[in-house]
Amino acid sequence: MKFSAIVIALAASLAAASATDLSESDISAQFDKFIAKFEKEYTPAEYKQRRTLFAQRLHEVNAHNAAGASHTLTINQLSAHTELELARLRGFDVSAHKAKLDKVPVELTERVDAPDSLDWRDEGKVTPVKNQGGCGSCWAFSSTGGLEGAYAVANNKDVSTWDGLSEQQLVSCDTTDAGCNGGLMDTAFEWVMGNGGLCEESDYAYTSGGGTTGTCVSGCSPYAGTTPSGYTDVEESEEALMSAVAQQPVSVAIQANQLSFQLYSSGVLTGRCGTSLDHGVLAAGYGTYTDGTDYWKVKNSWGSSWGMDGYILIERGNSQTGGQCGILMSASYPTL
Repeated sequence: MKFSAIVIALAASLAAASATDLSESDISAQFDKFIAKFEKEYTPAEYKQRRTLFAQRLHEVNAHNAAGASHTLTINQLSAHTELELARLRGFDVSAHKAKLDKVPVELTERVDAPDSLDWRDEGKVTPVKNQGGCGSCWAFSSTGGLEGAYAVANNKDVSTWDGLSEQQLVSCDTTDAGCNGGLMDTAFEWVMGNGGLCEESDYAYTSGGGTTGTCVSGCSPYAGTTPSGYTDVEESEEALMSAVAQQPVSVAIQANQLSFQLYSSGVLTGRCGTSLDHGVLAAGYGTYTDGTDYWKVKNSWGSSWGMDGYILIERGNSQTGGQCGILMSASYPTL
């Protein structure tokens, strides 16, 4: 190793060590700020447990950021969550996904000439970021995102300020899926087809943030123009997904059980992050970052205070089978 490389490596190591060298008073002060910012309420006994979790994540965030990675991490609303609580946020039903693959052939995506970059949020074809809370309903939010995008593109509508379609109707009424215990975007599309569309969020508001699936409530009318005629499963390739996203926002699944995703703040998420799919999200665009790294722009459902205003940039075009975090493995979109 050249001397300059040794110096750089040593400097990074010292910076990481310094970043994690926090006093107990520093940790307590930052923990109290965290509680105030995210309006957390803990019992005295719980406070100690949560502070321990927070301290661990704070050390990891500081060490990661000091190392100069391609993306940064931050303290966010998840920083004192237990592993069980974090797992409840990820409700993509991988067993149902595998069973479906055994039965249904993958459809080829209609190819189009894709532009070099595209952001459906900038085009007004994506609704505001939502928050699933402590319910494993990511699959429902990914599904409504796909439907909302398809509706916006097909009708040339600006949906950037629209509350959108009802995730709660899917969570409580779509019994093929399992509500807060997980589901699959394709089966949600099938349910919406059979139901004749989906109600608006304003007519059937989300109430499962506390982790309860809830009982199906009838009475609202499906929003006009939201009944899919079908849906397409995208080939497992970068070219196919890019072509699909060039046509409309696409529902995708990823592996999201790493702190690099959960505490993401900015930049492009690179490095191996696994392909054990557990979380449904929405591919809302793609492009190239300032450092030259190609990325997918992904809309999450953990609120606008998470990530980059609710979004994350995930590396595009790497050599990992299944794509970065498995983003190529279960992509689909509805057709209206």
